[in-house]
Amino acid sequence: MRTAYQYKLRPNKEQVAVIELWLDLLRRQYNYRLGERFSWWEENCCPVNACPLIIPIPQLRDNPDYYSQKKDLVNTKDKFPEYKLVHSQVLQDCIKRVKLGFDRWLKTDKNGQKLGKPRFKGKGRYHSFTYPQIKQDCIEGNKITLPKIGKVKLIKHRPLPEGFQIKTVTISRKADGYYVTLSLEDKSVPVLTCDVEPILENTLGIDMGLKDFLVTSDGESVPIPQYYRKSQKRLKTLQKRLSRKKKGSKRCLKSVKSVAKQHKKVADKRKDFHFKTANELLSKADVVAHENLNIKGLAKTKLSKSINDAGWGQFLTILTVKAENAGQKTIAVNPKNTSQDCSNCGEKVPKELSIRTHSCSHCGIVIDRDLNAAINIKNRAAGHSVLKARGARRNGGAVKREAHTIASA
Repeated sequence: MRTAYQYKLRPNKEQVAVIELWLDLLRRQYNYRLGERFSWWEENCCPVNACPLIIPIPQLRDNPDYYSQKKDLVNTKDKFPEYKLVHSQVLQDCIKRVKLGFDRWLKTDKNGQKLGKPRFKGKGRYHSFTYPQIKQDCIEGNKITLPKIGKVKLIKHRPLPEGFQIKTVTISRKADGYYVTLSLEDKSVPVLTCDVEPILENTLGIDMGLKDFLVTSDGESVPIPQYYRKSQKRLKTLQKRLSRKKKGSKRCLKSVKSVAKQHKKVADKRKDFHFKTANELLSKADVVAHENLNIKGLAKTKLSKSINDAGWGQFLTILTVKAENAGQKTIAVNPKNTSQDCSNCGEKVPKELSIRTHSCSHCGIVIDRDLNAAINIKNRAAGHSVLKARGARRNGGAVKREAHTIASA
């Protein structure tokens, strides 16, 4: 099993200067190595339908791959002695990041899609570096020993789990300071697998929304916090202050840092809310079903601010990962007509988005629109389709669900 623990660092002025120097040197190295790969690609890439027939084809250059660029680090240190200050394995990890970014652009992922072209890192845009290997006793009390940096204080808010070994250490710079992320592994701890088949008794359906963050098939609702909208007044004030500062001045940089801290505060609150909500859902059922939403497409509509503020994508990712670690399961179902189909009789009841109550004239049920969708999501995940429900009612074997009448607002 593999997990990660993150702690906040409290470096002194000398250690902060070393970390900032390393980040700037690694940024330059990243840009140089990425430029080498782009240069090779542009000189040796030729479309099949436009190959020159008269001009002789020049000799192909050697591909600057991961191993050749790693070997060239020796020449880099000879020409630029300041790179000798950076740990050798940290430099090699920088080359690895270039390789991964370039390969993701040329090759397709598991879904058959290509990612965007990697960009050059501007000043202040390189935020982290990684030690691929480190001693297991690097943490003593509230200090961590980082090679070529020294002993750095950290806020150890929770102890490391027993039996886990430290595989990698990543130092990252954020708006409110520096953090260390420890990647831990214990091969003796098995990775839990979920063999539970989804049935109505062990499945919980959730319907994501903007009126409420989510509504479960049991009728419970989680209010939407809207952290970004609540902090808009404060952000507007900080942005006004920033707009009055001279670009590039120390006061401008100080205002930029204030705006970044406020955005991070909003993001941390949202992430904490997502973790707590995911834990609460997984404590109620072995299988959690949700809609397979096209969140990127929805984020381009008029509701983009509300959808991004809710953070549906981050929440569903957290829910899936925590379910896998706990030996539970999440199921994404087809979202088509989950709000239109009646969860009691299966008849389609067309309604606009502004209509928040589901009222079926066929069976007479009147329930909340989101609750109706959550029950449909649960039924689809458990394999109880509308056709099965209709067939059971025709045979007289289905028990009619009680109608919950909602008082009109």
